[in-house]
Order: sequence, then C-alpha cells, then structure tokens
Amino acid sequence: MALQLGDDVPDFTAETTEGPIKFFDYLGSGWGVLFSHPKDFTPVCTTELGRVSALKPEFDKRNVKVLGLSVDALDSHKGWANDIHETQGHALNFPLIADHDKKVANLYGMIHPNASDTFTVRSVFVIGPDKKLKLTLTYPASTGRNFDELLRVIDSLQLTAKHKVATPSDWKQGGDVIIVPSVNDNDAKALFPDGWKTVKPYLRVVPQPKS
Repeated sequence: MALQLGDDVPDFTAETTEGPIKFFDYLGSGWGVLFSHPKDFTPVCTTELGRVSALKPEFDKRNVKVLGLSVDALDSHKGWANDIHETQGHALNFPLIADHDKKVANLYGMIHPNASDTFTVRSVFVIGPDKKLKLTLTYPASTGRNFDELLRVIDSLQLTAKHKVATPSDWKQGGDVIIVPSVNDNDAKALFPDGWKTVKPYLRVVPQPKS
C-alpha cells in the first residue's frame, strides 16, 4: 500500500555517496526530503541534483536534510556526480542512495507499474520531525521538479505546524495567512491580539505570525 499523508514513514539503511546511513539517524530531530530518480545519467535529473545542491543552504536554514535516490550502483553514482558538477556548476553535497536492489524504492512505493516496471518514478517525500509523511509529489520523467516550490511548501508546513493558521493559494514567506476554522473568535483573540480581517466568518485573514 502506498504511503499516505500522516503515515509513519519506514526507516531503512542504505549505501550512499557519503557512506552507509540509517535514515532516521540521518534525519535526527529535523525535517527531511527524500526524492527519487529513475536511473543515473538522465538529463532532467542531472539538472535537478545540481539545483538541489545549489539550494542546500536554503534547506539547511530550514533544518531540512535532503537525500536523493537512484536505482543504479554506487560506482555509477560517483561518475554521475562528476557530470553533475561539470554541467551544473555545483558539486553534489548531500547523500545519493545506491538503491540497486530497489529495497527503498519498494518500501516507499516509488515504482508505478503503469509507468515503468523497472524504474522508480520521480517522487518527493517531505517528512516531519515526528517521522510522519507531510507531503508527497510525483512528477513524470519529462518534467523537471520545481525546488523553489518545494521550499515554499516546506515554509508553509513548518509555519502551520507551529501556529493555528493555514496558508492561502500562492502564499510566500511573509504573506498574510488564514486562521484555521477550528479556532473560534474568542480563542483567536488570545492567539492574534492585534486582530484580523474577517472576509467571511470562515475566512479570517491575519498577518503571518513572526515566530
């Protein structure tokens, strides 16, 4: 059965470009992003791994550990890493799992038979500090992933985990947010003493909490 939002994600051990890891130990008490690739030396994924390497300081700022996966062997990964550095201008700076036996791919439901019987689909899993699945995205092989959007979603997940708010469409860090319907107006006065704008009784807009 495929993992669903709110599920506990499975732990695993794996060989990576940075040595053997135990997934939960690697994540520690922070957030995690696990994202998969169908095979090494694929053009779209080469650009993606370079982009995530460039954005790693942004993930670090958010206390997010990133971890890639491809079903080829470790020696192949090392050759691919050279190509990534050469073509994208950024060296691979996070672990890339060598999932040659597809153990992790099967554990996380990354192989979709209608798409391919052999290759992992290009999935993204965002995992919270509680080791529960907070978000999953799956892209076709022809479309590169938008990692700026992934950072935006992580900002929303971290904010809404801490405060009783939701983020509206196209929200970005610093924008107004929405008080969740489960908070009544009396409780909202304590949580948001500077007040809010009531558009509809169920739609109360408030500046983003500062901490």
